[in-house]
This record gives sequence, structure tokens and C-alpha cells, in this order.
Amino acid sequence: MMAPEQPPAPAGASRCQVQTWQAGTVSAQQDTLAEELPVALEFNGISHAVMLATPLDLEDFALGFALSEGIVDSVQEVFDIQQESGCDGITVKLEIATARFARLKEMRRNLTGRTGCGLCGTESLAHAVRPLPPLAQPGVVHEAAIRHALAALRQHQTLQQLTGATHAAAWCGDDGSIRVVREDVGRHNALDKLIGAVLKSKPAQRDGFVVVTSRASMEMVQKTVTAGFGCLVAISAPTRLATELAQAAGLCLIGFARPERWVAYSHAERICAAAPDTPCD
Repeated sequence: MMAPEQPPAPAGASRCQVQTWQAGTVSAQQDTLAEELPVALEFNGISHAVMLATPLDLEDFALGFALSEGIVDSVQEVFDIQQESGCDGITVKLEIATARFARLKEMRRNLTGRTGCGLCGTESLAHAVRPLPPLAQPGVVHEAAIRHALAALRQHQTLQQLTGATHAAAWCGDDGSIRVVREDVGRHNALDKLIGAVLKSKPAQRDGFVVVTSRASMEMVQKTVTAGFGCLVAISAPTRLATELAQAAGLCLIGFARPERWVAYSHAERICAAAPDTPCD
């Protein structure tokens, strides 16, 4: 009797034959793996970066990367995004405003030959940590909303449930509802995808908060603040530098987040114990 035919793998994943060992029994099974491909980002015909990423939502990824890395200042400065698949991976081509491309070329010139600290070619911490403008009037975050979002997030992690190999980044409403989720094998990539997806929809304000299924590094804080979100909730720990940047920029940073417990590392005064529909003092 032939085994039933398996449905095709979902987008961003592939299937393979494996052998499993359990209690001394060996069996042949089919497993689902997250895809990971080289993705090159090209700005106005010039290759800028190559990342390993899950080939899903790559337009969101490219747009979010351009915004969160300060290559462009707004969605309006990205005129076109095209994808081109090749034997070695995928190239995402962005056409950006002339002034922003000139700034990018200057940034690239400043990085040439710098090998002092080994971080992205920069020669000092001052070059690695770009200044972050303080967030404009960030709002409160309700305890009940954080609990609700953390409890609900897993059911929105489609690839993670299938593969166990992806991070997620989610934009949650003031009530904790999951508005947008993006997944990727890389935590930075997942956050960039989320930023691109949210900002291209042009919301009137970046209310609510962001949840990431990873640690909160300095880069994660930079990206969150640059995108204009007022609170970052991380499943794992933050770093000291991330905490300092969050404090200075006005970002409420929460780590070790679980529905029943979390730790506030900066601007804990903005976490409100009242219900989401009740004003905080």
C-alpha cells in the first residue's frame, strides 16, 4: 500500500526525508524545514548587503531594512521594489530618492578600510551606534495587553509551528490584539519585515507595542526606535547597551517576557496596571 501523498510545503519551507530514533525504534518520516537563502539588497543598481533570510515577504524585508538602517527616512523615498531570483539566491532591487542614495554612498565611503573594532567595518563605538532621536510622546502600555499578546502570539507563528526554526516579530494593538506578524530564520530579518509591512500600510500612528521572540540587542532597539514604536517586548534578555539606548530614546523595553511575568528595563513608568479601556493616572 502506497503512503498517502503529502501536501506541498508551505511558502518559506521545504520537505525532506529523515529517520527518527525513539525508544529504540527507527522510522522513516518526512520533516518540514525552514528555507534559508542568500538575499541581496541592491539600491539604485548598487549591491549594499547580503543576508541569509527566509524567502517570504521580501518586499517588506527590503523596505523595513532601508527604513530601520537609516538608508531612507520614509516610505515615500522608496519608488520601486523588484525581486530577481537566480541560481545563488534572490536579489531585491530598490529604487530610492537621489538624495538618499547620495547619503548611502557617503556612508559606504566612510566604512571603507575601517577594521578597528571589527563591527560592520567601523573603527569605534561612536561609528557603530548611530544617534537615535527621542520618541515623540510615546504612550502607555497596559499589563493586560502584554499578557494577551504573549499568550496569543504562538498561534500566529505558522512557520515556527511547522519547523521550530524561525523567529517572529509582531505589532500588537493597545488591547494586545495581534495586528501584523512576520517570521524569519533571523531575528533582525523578522523585525525588518514587520517594520516594512507596518509602515507601507501608512498607519496614522505607531501605537501599541512590538513583540519579538528573541533577545533585545542594541540593533533591535535601534530598529524599533527608528521605526517610531514606543515599546519593545522581548521573549529573552536585553543587553546593557540596548537598555541604555532604550532609556535615552524613550523606549519602554521589556525582557524575559511571559504572560505571567516579565522584567521592565527602561521606562517602566509607562506600564499601566489598569484595563486597556481604563485611563491611567
